Amino acid sequence: MNLNSISAFQDNYIWVLNDEQGKCIIVDPGEAQPVLKAIEENHWQPEAILLTHHHNDHVGGVKELLKKYPGLVVYGPEETQDKGTNRVVREGDKVNILKCEFSVIATPGHTLGHICFYSKPYLFCGDTMFSGGCGRLFEGTAENMYDSFQKLNKLPADTLICCAHEYTLSNMKFSLSILPDDDELNRYCRKVKELRAKNHSTLPSSLAIERNINLFLKTNDLDLKEKISKETNLQQPQQIFAWLRTKKDSF
Repeated sequence: MNLNSISAFQDNYIWVLNDEQGKCIIVDPGEAQPVLKAIEENHWQPEAILLTHHHNDHVGGVKELLKKYPGLVVYGPEETQDKGTNRVVREGDKVNILKCEFSVIATPGHTLGHICFYSKPYLFCGDTMFSGGCGRLFEGTAENMYDSFQKLNKLPADTLICCAHEYTLSNMKFSLSILPDDDELNRYCRKVKELRAKNHSTLPSSLAIERNINLFLKTNDLDLKEKISKETNLQQPQQIFAWLRTKKDSF
């Protein structure tokens, strides 16, 4: 399978997987026109749509795509039923499309019904995990999101993090505001700046990379704990995660 990204809105990515025959799977089509243009240019044949959650910048193009391709199966969580989903999926379900088996992982936090789709090595994680960061807590709690991160962190190191927004540079600037002397963070931030200066994407990342540069996956890190302990008495990973998320909200 080939992985493709389509830019949408200001900083969204709509992901597409296609096989050698051009049959394809579309993930979180927030708007239809860029997808229809890519389908025409690449001679793709849409087979299915995967939705991670109900926010409009992830589902806004579904109904127009269904008008054009009425036979499409749209997999999504219960919260997307009024957005075009015609096959509701839940934690533990398996979705088989184009010889790929996707495991459905419940990842509440950004929204209460948010899910991710994993088919080795691809993780379509919507607005749960970003490169260097995590999604805002619109409906769930920091504890929800922490638990969701622990689930995703159990996946193999070579998992490709196919998140839905180009937030990496902002996330790295935030991380360096917390740990300004961290060599790994500084190296990665320089790399990200070079990519963005050329208008290149920083995605997909990998879980191996994220374990080194994503503070929300490093809540047991001694340097991070020491830094935070200077401002608070927090010690538990869940508390540190919540503190980081609150800090990022106002960064």
